[in-house]
Amino acid sequence: MKFIFPLAFLLLSAGCSTNKEQIVFSDELRTRQLVTNAVVALPQSKSQPKELSHTDELQIRKVVFGDLLSRHFWDDGNFSAIFLQGDDDEVDALIKIFSGHVPPIKPSYLADLMPNRSSIDRDTGKPAMILSVDVSEPNADDSVDALGKWYAGGAVTGFYSFVLKKSGGDWTIDSVK
Repeated sequence: MKFIFPLAFLLLSAGCSTNKEQIVFSDELRTRQLVTNAVVALPQSKSQPKELSHTDELQIRKVVFGDLLSRHFWDDGNFSAIFLQGDDDEVDALIKIFSGHVPPIKPSYLADLMPNRSSIDRDTGKPAMILSVDVSEPNADDSVDALGKWYAGGAVTGFYSFVLKKSGGDWTIDSVK
């Protein structure tokens, strides 16, 4: 037992004396080293996300609605009307543009909506179909994605994915999936 304490003292003192590095008790030096070794990121110019004007969005919706109205989803369903999802001014303009469409396009206040069932045309009491268009923000190549959807109850529903590009002043469909 007499030898354990002096031996432990010798080992501890020998271990401390082998490290010649100075012990730093101040945070200043450490902070200075961190700043010296820091990587500085230079600000890069961010490109502003492109936004679609309201007029362009309305033109895109008109083109997609026109495509959906030409596909005849309603031929086998005895649908008496087509309702378009959109604001009143837009729907009124589309009713005028497609005035001769069969079945007729009607304002949405004439629709009775029921979950998982066909909408009902209040004028006739017969099933009706609802068409809608969702327009995305412009892509990097200035094209715009849009989703054209139809709904006439849980069993008669679907969508097409459109890519549109502006040519001159008009939007045209580049591809449909």
